[in-house]
Amino acid sequence: MTATAVAHPNIALVKYWGKADADLALPATGSVSMGLDVFPTTTSVTLQSGLEARDAFVLNGRVVDDGPLTRVERFLDLVRELAGSDARASVESTNTVPTGAGLASSASGFAALATAAAAAYGLDLSERDLSRLARRGSGSATRSIPGGVSVWHAGDDQGSFAETIPAPQMAMVVVTINHGPKEIGSREAMRRTIATSPFYPAWVTSTTETVTDMLDACAAGDFTRVGELTESNALRMHATIEGSFPPIRYLTARSVAVFDAVAELRASGLEAYATADAGPNVVVLTKPEDRGAVASALGHLGDVIESGTGPAARVVRSEGTGSQPVQKETAE
Repeated sequence: MTATAVAHPNIALVKYWGKADADLALPATGSVSMGLDVFPTTTSVTLQSGLEARDAFVLNGRVVDDGPLTRVERFLDLVRELAGSDARASVESTNTVPTGAGLASSASGFAALATAAAAAYGLDLSERDLSRLARRGSGSATRSIPGGVSVWHAGDDQGSFAETIPAPQMAMVVVTINHGPKEIGSREAMRRTIATSPFYPAWVTSTTETVTDMLDACAAGDFTRVGELTESNALRMHATIEGSFPPIRYLTARSVAVFDAVAELRASGLEAYATADAGPNVVVLTKPEDRGAVASALGHLGDVIESGTGPAARVVRSEGTGSQPVQKETAE
């Protein structure tokens, strides 16, 4: 029984930073994101009868037998509990987004794993429930399930999921400054921010308000307002992180140079807005018709890749599982 799924990363327009419940991966605030149509993760899950002790995990052709395997096993335990199965699994994943570089590799990774594992174990989950499941692996994976522009609702276990929302047509230009993993991972940085940054309570309050403003802007098709909120929220998040002790600084001088260059583009009449997740790499939000010009203008600052709005996570191959396609569920 094998299932293969593909999922794409997403870049938050309004950031997720901090958990209200670490065990259930419930966010302290809601968030809004845009899925990318680049950097896909392809993951196959095959149920095995011979893996008695542990599951197996191969990432980008390399056998993984350390911390990442433990994280995958814990996630598969959740799937097995839902399925009423004790079968171990072999997981093979190809991740094309730079891992741990602040470009949402865990989002596409766990969205693909959740989608493939649910199919392999014969679970017939709605999109909402699949989003809830992916959340338990990585918070941002919640938003890679529906794709498009989506909102991740804060709330309890049942109410914390992501769904697609109406939004203006948008594109992104990814400016990769550093392809390597960051020194401090997001989970540790979140923990330290919550515990030590004096700015964190204000971050929670202001971000909750920004989510409401962003949803209004998206519904109105107001690209300018969406962009303004996106850039402001990113800078607030990084200021909050830098307020941790010891301080955590993800943005480098080159990152700031991209923000400055984007501001210059706006001053010249080309609408573009910069954002950055927890890492040095910068993503620029723009209109689809302007993305080529933006990419050309920023090419001297890093490796640039243009992206449109990404699709939902999906099963691309399923053999012998008897599973059904994931069904969309309308939010109440």
